[in-house]
Amino acid sequence: MAKTKYGKYIIEDFNGRPMDDVRAEDAFQKILFDIAKPILYLDDNMIKGSFCAEFMWYHTASDVKVEAHTHDVDEILGFIGSDPRDYHDLCGEIEFWLGDEKHLLTKTCLLFVPRGLKHSPMVLRRIDRPVFHFSILRGEVYNKH
Repeated sequence: MAKTKYGKYIIEDFNGRPMDDVRAEDAFQKILFDIAKPILYLDDNMIKGSFCAEFMWYHTASDVKVEAHTHDVDEILGFIGSDPRDYHDLCGEIEFWLGDEKHLLTKTCLLFVPRGLKHSPMVLRRIDRPVFHFSILRGEVYNKH
């Protein structure tokens, strides 16, 4: 983006997560670039005071799980199908746990995860067409417990 007064607030490229991101050693993160195309990332290290947000396209199923964890802030997760004839069809099946409840996501959806609620594992069971995914945390940087 052009060097203007407010141009710094427009993120156009994926520059990756910080090298010290707490997810770096997770098995899922080690295969991420084989199953997904990260598009955009933002946190407080990039723009002071911002939320933590990440956007990507999942394109390949995998049995590797995002492990169960909690956050000390609220999180919103989105899973959006890419069938132009039916955007409500997720174009796949994602197993996602909230607390002790297993959910099979097959429709485009938003998930609200209150702080402290254990969530995941998440497993990309089936991906028929790319699935757009985003996460937004009220916190300034990604953290988990």
